[in-house]
Amino acid sequence: MAVKKRKGIPQETLLLIKSASVFILIFGIIPLTSFLIWFFMPSAVLNVVVLDKTVPNESAQEHQAIHWSLNHLKYLKEDGKPYDVSTDYFGYFPGYSADEGKVVDFNQLSQSDKSMLLDKSSMVYYADTYGVYENDFIDDPDDYRSEKIYGGMDQADVDFLEEALKREKYVIAEFNTMASPTPIDIRNQVEELVGIKWTGWITRYFDELDTLINDELPRWMIEAYIDQHEGQWDFKGSGQVFLHERGRLEILESGVDISKDVPSIMSDVNNQRRFGIPEIVKYPYWIDVVLVSRDYDVISYFEISPTESGINKLRDMGLPRFFPAAVSKKVGENGRFFYFSGDFADMRLNNTSHRFYALARLYRLFLHAEDYSQPSSFFWNYYYPLFKTILADASKNVEVIKPD
Repeated sequence: MAVKKRKGIPQETLLLIKSASVFILIFGIIPLTSFLIWFFMPSAVLNVVVLDKTVPNESAQEHQAIHWSLNHLKYLKEDGKPYDVSTDYFGYFPGYSADEGKVVDFNQLSQSDKSMLLDKSSMVYYADTYGVYENDFIDDPDDYRSEKIYGGMDQADVDFLEEALKREKYVIAEFNTMASPTPIDIRNQVEELVGIKWTGWITRYFDELDTLINDELPRWMIEAYIDQHEGQWDFKGSGQVFLHERGRLEILESGVDISKDVPSIMSDVNNQRRFGIPEIVKYPYWIDVVLVSRDYDVISYFEISPTESGINKLRDMGLPRFFPAAVSKKVGENGRFFYFSGDFADMRLNNTSHRFYALARLYRLFLHAEDYSQPSSFFWNYYYPLFKTILADASKNVEVIKPD
């Protein structure tokens, strides 16, 4: 009698099982393992005071990267809870309309309250004081400047900053902290206090200045330039726009005044190793051009690659060849002050994604530091490792809490 051959598993079924296994591994086991590693990592209490006056909506984009990083690295508030991006800061708290918003800032704290707050805090972070404006609450606003609702540094902000430095805290400030609309007398106090001078200029890269191609160019910018330059706006291609607080507008044109597109944040070898940052990171956003005193260490600087004609234009504006991007100096024996000349903490992030271990390594595999087309590339390649290192230094004397 003939023996029947047993049929094997069909190739289609094997392929299906293999595909399902890969799917489960990628979307099940790996994320679960990443979460469990993060969950069982020790945490530490690190009180960070954040000031953000530029919060027109609940996304809190101007300080979201700060809170996300704190939670990802498992730094907790004094009560043992994680940071909440919607409540754990001082500044403007938005409502559905301008009338429903509220202000909770240093002006509302008594002297004893501010003293107690600094006593229990290791870091103060001035994320943004630019403020909120009427256009922020209009569904389809025009691109002209509107009336300010709230914003700019005030005397209470200066006093709190001064006291934090006296107590040798870690302090971080970034653009826009002391630029417009901060009153000049307040700005002068800040400049004297921290040893940084704002030139009055801010600058940003635009990848297309041809108005026939790019209809998103701000109309106020075009009209101001035409008024100041004999009715001319004949730009084509990219360029670097410079705007002075008094209204003067100048443009360095790519291929004429600058030899490379997009400003680069450059860091030397020592700072690359110290902070875990790359040599070159592209940065196409607003920059405030500042001058710093000699006691500062330059972590990184901006390179806009000006040609000879570009250098001449910079000289005519009273600006140097290179601009500081991130600087720091020692404050007493234990403190340190940092200044970032860009909106470094401005980033949209998923508020729950901080619960996964080694996300930074994963993103840096796919996001190249010089790829400015992905806004998150700057966060993962530069801001996060820089801020992580600063937090580690600030937290050296805090108590580590191991999970139960």
